[in-house]
Amino acid sequence: MFQKKFLSELTEISKTHQLTKKLVNDMRDQGDNIVEFILPALTDYFGKYEVVSVEEPIYEPINSFDTDYKFKGFIDLIVKTPDQKHHVIDWKTCSWGWNAKKRSERLVTYQLTLYKNFYSMKYNIDIKDVETHFALLKRTSKKDRVEIFRVTSGEKKTQNALKLLEQAINNIESGVDIKNRMSCKYCEFYKTEHCR
Repeated sequence: MFQKKFLSELTEISKTHQLTKKLVNDMRDQGDNIVEFILPALTDYFGKYEVVSVEEPIYEPINSFDTDYKFKGFIDLIVKTPDQKHHVIDWKTCSWGWNAKKRSERLVTYQLTLYKNFYSMKYNIDIKDVETHFALLKRTSKKDRVEIFRVTSGEKKTQNALKLLEQAINNIESGVDIKNRMSCKYCEFYKTEHCR
């Protein structure tokens, strides 16, 4: 199933992007080598659980604005444990894992914080009954191919994440573009008249 879906997606991507054969082959092999570890890792981590949703669409109003702005996202996986907790899980592929700095990086973890906020809003679930986790899918690691770890998202962190989201919307509305110079190498507008 993984190989069929992967090839289907590659066919679509190849219509607009040039693909590197070696990278595609590496990803196919690495994907095959990781898939078998996913369900055992979930069972080891959560024990008993039920799958609530896969690719859960989130499209909820951002209440701090009078306009029709909505938060849009897709939560990779949501499981529910016997204690009635909902667990929001975001899959991340990496080579061998994440160091402590990456695991606690504010902008990385805010993704889960916002998912938690808007998921609880969508289903009217007490936010205290929603927990967040990253699941690392390690492409080149020889052991622990799937690692799941919790990311805490308390009230203060949620307020900070929502404030950053509001600032981003204000910047967009006011026409302020913040350039990520670390991404210039891959930008389709790099060194063109549209590069600012």
